[in-house]
Amino acid sequence: MNAGFRFLYLNFYAGLLLLSGAAAAAVPLYRITALFLFIQIPAALFCLYQSARIFSVWPDKKRRYEKLLERNKAEWEEHSFRPYMISPCGRLLVKAVLSDLNRKEEYRNLKQYIPSLRNQIKLNCRTEKTVVYINKDIK
Repeated sequence: MNAGFRFLYLNFYAGLLLLSGAAAAAVPLYRITALFLFIQIPAALFCLYQSARIFSVWPDKKRRYEKLLERNKAEWEEHSFRPYMISPCGRLLVKAVLSDLNRKEEYRNLKQYIPSLRNQIKLNCRTEKTVVYINKDIK
């Protein structure tokens, strides 16, 4: 797959957010009432910000793509795809890797790792305790 198409494919959701943000900013809702600006401006800025965040991780996506491809080229390891099945962008990455490995049919088996909406809400709406370990032996 060529690099330009791969970039567009793996950043599909970023492009969608970019277009949504531009559309939200372009609609002249202020003509109806100026109060709509209090909704329109934050919505447009949120979409544009999230789009920029997704686009900014492109080097990391390339690295993860190579890592998944190399890990599964010799021997199929289904569990290696599990962390990527949580988010929509990760699922696009999985589909691209499976396509390059000529194993598109395996995606059906990997769908079991997609968490339900209820589980995603539970996971994303709770606080997590962060523990930092400092190894005093390393200088």
